[in-house]
Amino acid sequence: MSQGYLTTHVLNTSTGQPAAGVKIQLFRVSGNSHRKIEEMVTNDDGRTDEPLLPPSKFRPGTYELVFYAGDYLRSLGTLQAEPLFLDQVPVRFGMPTPTHYHVPLLLSPFGYSTYRGS
Repeated sequence: MSQGYLTTHVLNTSTGQPAAGVKIQLFRVSGNSHRKIEEMVTNDDGRTDEPLLPPSKFRPGTYELVFYAGDYLRSLGTLQAEPLFLDQVPVRFGMPTPTHYHVPLLLSPFGYSTYRGS
């Protein structure tokens, strides 16, 4: 039986570079309840140094990642009108079985996409 865990990767599609310094929070969602279980910041490769949810903490269920895109975009020094078009980017997803889940974020100042990666 495989072990479940969660990783992510943030890429800035407007520069073609990894997005370093993005704060990410992970929540467990149950009905209307959100419980924060982790907070990390991306490294120079746009990844977290450790899994957001390691095998020892994995439980099947619904989760939400919140990417603090606005703070990252402001840190680049690019002049944009406030409020930013994108600030906090929530991504809600389910992890029904214990396996590796990878939820990357492709980010630009005016759009984003995500998918289940490998």
